[in-house]
Amino acid sequence: MKLSGTRRLAFWTGTAAVTAGVLLHLPMFLSASNTNYRLAGMRMDASMIVGMALIGLGILSTAYGLLGSAPLRRSAAVTRLSIRPLDDAALGRAHLVLILVMAVAVTIDVMKPLTLGFVVPGMAKEYGLKSPVNPHGHVPVALLPLFGTVGTVIGSFLWGSLADRVGRRASILLAATIFMGTAICGAMPDYQMNFAMCFVMGLGAGGLLPIAFSLISEMMPTRQRGWLMVLVGGDIAFAYLLTSWLSGLLTPHFGWRIMWLIGLPTGLLLVLLNRWIPESPRFLIACGRPEEATAVMERYGARLTLTRSPELEATGASPSSRWLAVFGPGLRRSAVVIAMLGIAIGFVAFGFQLWVPSALQAAGFTGVTSADIVRDAALFGLPATVVVAVLYGRWSSRKTMLLVASVTVVALVVLALEGSGIIHHRALLYVLLSIPITAASSLVAVLAAYAAEVFPTGIRARASGLAAGTSKAGGVLVSVIIVAAVTLPSIGSTALIGAIAMGIAALTFAAVGVETRGRTLEEISTGRVPSDLSIEPAQ
Repeated sequence: MKLSGTRRLAFWTGTAAVTAGVLLHLPMFLSASNTNYRLAGMRMDASMIVGMALIGLGILSTAYGLLGSAPLRRSAAVTRLSIRPLDDAALGRAHLVLILVMAVAVTIDVMKPLTLGFVVPGMAKEYGLKSPVNPHGHVPVALLPLFGTVGTVIGSFLWGSLADRVGRRASILLAATIFMGTAICGAMPDYQMNFAMCFVMGLGAGGLLPIAFSLISEMMPTRQRGWLMVLVGGDIAFAYLLTSWLSGLLTPHFGWRIMWLIGLPTGLLLVLLNRWIPESPRFLIACGRPEEATAVMERYGARLTLTRSPELEATGASPSSRWLAVFGPGLRRSAVVIAMLGIAIGFVAFGFQLWVPSALQAAGFTGVTSADIVRDAALFGLPATVVVAVLYGRWSSRKTMLLVASVTVVALVVLALEGSGIIHHRALLYVLLSIPITAASSLVAVLAAYAAEVFPTGIRARASGLAAGTSKAGGVLVSVIIVAAVTLPSIGSTALIGAIAMGIAALTFAAVGVETRGRTLEEISTGRVPSDLSIEPAQ
């Protein structure tokens, strides 16, 4: 969607203000080079205060530019329209470009929360916070991922709803702007402000995944939709690899804070890629822009369909803006099992993966060595992401999810039984680490893709938001357990928690999960082949 002159000016002015605000934090950071970039106890200087003000104003200006033209109300006719890819459409240049851009978006989105695992050891040491490396601290450093994951939970639900109401593209760009602003986590002089900024980071990081999958599901041909969504989501594993590689490369020279500061260039990259991100035709029609909607649909081989019958009526869902619509009649079982799988994934990703770098350092490895171990384990399992994508699209979506979940449970059980003793068997350590890292990443991708397929178009982004939000909610639960010191964040204990949660969720999915491979979105959400109610776009 093209912005008007005033809106475009507000958007780019806001982006420039956020960029300038982050850059104004760098002088204080660079001045601490002689102390290995330790800022604890330092007072914020004038440039940082001005920078924070610019960031706040910049985000408001960007939001005005992107969302100011959004319709506050829509007619019932508009809310019943969905975007349906043509089943026999071939993959074209537009599809491939969209896949690449969404892959970049997912990578940037996932890198933010993954960074937590690599900054926790250094942050605990600098501020004297309680952690596996520093067990005598008073304030638990686990509060950092707790604040971050709470933010991502709220963000996942917030952005899912926002994308359904104001458009996919605008929501992605606003989230990218927030990414840029929260890069100043790397320059905060006290841990309380780090906790607060980490929460704001979570609000932004929670949104891109559900939006990306909603957009892909609406634009990809049916035969290619499933495996392409999983392949894009597989960038979660690549993001883990990239984050661990950057940690090993940069932190020895610039300290742990640099891992936050790289959020500025990565967020700016996503903003600059905005010209290749299409707006949802459904949103364009709601804004009174049918010509733009037609152009987008022609580019991707899509068409408009009426969802009044059978998609929404067969499921009992209404085009309501309320989140409870995803738990409506005919959808409730799918929503519950998606929520259970999401929570289990959160237990693995935020209970196990997040604390692996700290646990390895507590076992005697250096920060660089632990980052290298995690990087190598992620690299070792990266090809499995492609295998999972192919299995999801070509074999069976349901069986693929069960297979990946089962393999994850087995690996976590072995890790729980071995405990910290696994560090003495380096080859086995790589194998057992690579399985949960790759499997959890693949399951996040598979679950988001699955949620985008099994729910009607009118609430699709919210359904993907449910998958993303509950996966972060699992992280909140396990973070609360760690903060309360019910269990220490060791390899064995976190692996056991993840195995139990994943096992229960897998058994539930085996009982009620549905197959989506090779079926149109209407067929999946209604459970039958719909009558043809297509509305072809004007030529």
